Amino acid sequence: MSKFFYSPVVGIDVSADFSYVAILAPNGDVYKKSFKIKHDAKGFDHLVNEIKKVEKEFNMKTGIFMESTGVYHLSLFHYLNKNFDNTFVINPLITKCNKNMDIRKVKNDKKDALSIATIGKFQNIKLSQSLDLDIFLLKNLVREYYKLTDSCSTFKKKLSADLRVIFPNYSTIFSKPTSNTSIAILSSYPTPKSILDAPKEDIIKILIENSRRSLCWCENMYSKLINAAKEADIIGVPLNGLAVKISSSLTLIKTFKSEINTLLSEINTLLESSEFPKSIKENIELIDSITGIGHLTAITLIAEIGDINGFIKPKHLVAFFGVDSSVNQSGKFEGDQNRISKRGTRIGRRALYAVSLASIRRNRSGNPTNAILLDYYQNNLKGKKPKIALVAIMRKIINYIFAVLRNQKPFEQRDPKIHKQMFLENTSLSKIA
Repeated sequence: MSKFFYSPVVGIDVSADFSYVAILAPNGDVYKKSFKIKHDAKGFDHLVNEIKKVEKEFNMKTGIFMESTGVYHLSLFHYLNKNFDNTFVINPLITKCNKNMDIRKVKNDKKDALSIATIGKFQNIKLSQSLDLDIFLLKNLVREYYKLTDSCSTFKKKLSADLRVIFPNYSTIFSKPTSNTSIAILSSYPTPKSILDAPKEDIIKILIENSRRSLCWCENMYSKLINAAKEADIIGVPLNGLAVKISSSLTLIKTFKSEINTLLSEINTLLESSEFPKSIKENIELIDSITGIGHLTAITLIAEIGDINGFIKPKHLVAFFGVDSSVNQSGKFEGDQNRISKRGTRIGRRALYAVSLASIRRNRSGNPTNAILLDYYQNNLKGKKPKIALVAIMRKIINYIFAVLRNQKPFEQRDPKIHKQMFLENTSLSKIA
């Protein structure tokens, strides 16, 4: 049963420029027909006055519920949070499952507002009440970084594809066509013909300025470029018009790289600011102490998790990242090909996947990044499909993250047998006490 079962309740269906509001009396009857408010100061004040009238009439605090709708609900939620204690956000998955429960198919904003109010009043559901502006800002900056990185990757792939058409062996010269030296060469000479026609000293100059390597190395690279350009003149597709597309891709890649660097600089400036909460900085350092997690990944994970106190058990954090198993069962049938739910944070899951891959690798010296996880992957998960094994590693890492943030202590790598013995000793001591 909801704790607002005997209280008046407000349900708000949020749109971009306006919202519909429904109010239920303590007995569950509709107190006031759904009404519309605009997303401006006048509309927000009108809503606050209406809620205060309800609280005064029934002499009770009102529960205020709204659906999470991207960024549209944030200004209204923040405004109501300053005026009332019981303002909550409901996960859209919950409202979607409960909307339109009538036999007749009806879907409009007024009915949705009433449905949200009904959910808040009668159902004991998980709610979000806090809006940490520092975490919200950090999350937005981090997510924008990943968006720009993905966009940049798209144009990098397009560049590689176009080069394979008109300059087939270019990848044998530069393993990364988007390295600084490669971009400098292609920006001036985007086709094999333009490289063959260019003066040798000009190309050598570009190689020296951008690679910062020896003259001997630059001479060798020039020789490779000329040979590849001559071969491309024979086996490449003669579409010199693609030079325009290549130049366009190069311009966009350079722009994206510049914006990514600016964004990373802004994230670092934010974290170094004296006004930024010390607790968030400390949590980032704690996550960074886990073997296999880098600084940017630690920032990403903290930005997505927010307050660890919102998670009571490690399995709650597992569900938040969307790596919990889905369930398919009916009667005597139990599905055995269930996938992970993927209902949690997509960016967090992406970062976690990268960490799991890094944790089961070895460095150039042959030493494992995380010896315990590598041993678990190779022995305990032997015979499992690679992706299933990686999900198991991800869950292990989530347990590390939960323990580190809960205990507020840096990560300490222990052998599982020693860790188990320590746990049993601590349990027996607590029973004696």
